[in-house]
Amino acid sequence: MTIVHKLTVTPLRRMAQFTLSLSKGATMAGALAIAAPAALVTVPAPVAAAEGDLDRAVAALRGISTMKADFTQTDRKGRTVSGEMTLKRPGKIRFQYEDGVPLLLVSNGKSFTMIDYEVNQVERWPISDSPLGALLDPNRDVKKYGKLIPTRHPDVISVEVRDPNKPQFGVITLIFTRDASAPGGLELTNWVALDAQNNRTTVRLRNHRYGISVADSAFTYKDPRRSTRRPS
Repeated sequence: MTIVHKLTVTPLRRMAQFTLSLSKGATMAGALAIAAPAALVTVPAPVAAAEGDLDRAVAALRGISTMKADFTQTDRKGRTVSGEMTLKRPGKIRFQYEDGVPLLLVSNGKSFTMIDYEVNQVERWPISDSPLGALLDPNRDVKKYGKLIPTRHPDVISVEVRDPNKPQFGVITLIFTRDASAPGGLELTNWVALDAQNNRTTVRLRNHRYGISVADSAFTYKDPRRSTRRPS
């Protein structure tokens, strides 16, 4: 077992389970603190979102056909792990963690799967039961369940998404910065998830690459429960 694994796998597993489905019957508690990118936090007072920004955020998400980005994931204790995210709409995503972290998160367009290669465990949840459904589920109405949150810079847009009728599905806040080169003129830079125990996890993206060729095989995985280890 590596040092990286000792430090990260338990909170990673907890975050992954929250990201995919949350514990049954859990409710969102506490305040959600949103941090703008470091270069943009010089304005002390919150800035109200401009009219139409929610529509722009929805258009930006729907404008992504494929994307790769490097990510860092940080839990409430400041523990950070990195990796690469691959996205292909509709509904496909892969979080490939750095070497030494034996976890994989992958969605095939219908369900999320968490694979823990240390204990040979596989867990699966429907996309619709995950906060990340706001990013991936083509049937999820972001405008219906989303609301704009004031930020500290006019070029930063924050959208909180949750279904008040299904609090067990959790809450995710998507944060965009205005960027003319990104789909819809907005770039998704990070998101924040909060579970019922006030465990906050932040995922930050950088080095975005849009419109690249991504094969569907990128969203398969080796099932550790099968001795043949064939792609699932």
